[in-house]
Amino acid sequence: MSLQLKGTWNQIKGELKEKFGELTDDDLLYQEGQEDKILGKLQEKTGENIESLRKMIFKEVQH
Repeated sequence: MSLQLKGTWNQIKGELKEKFGELTDDDLLYQEGQEDKILGKLQEKTGENIESLRKMIFKEVQH
């Protein structure tokens, strides 16, 4: 799954920045194998719960 995420990360990153304007490029720095770390950072910055962030991100990967 992380390989698919890596391939679409720029698109996902743009959508997250559009939805959550307070996110920076540093907040969205993706490192393979660090999905839980980035989810935690996104939760902290946006106040969204991990599960809804996970659905939002991985929904894009499946399309």
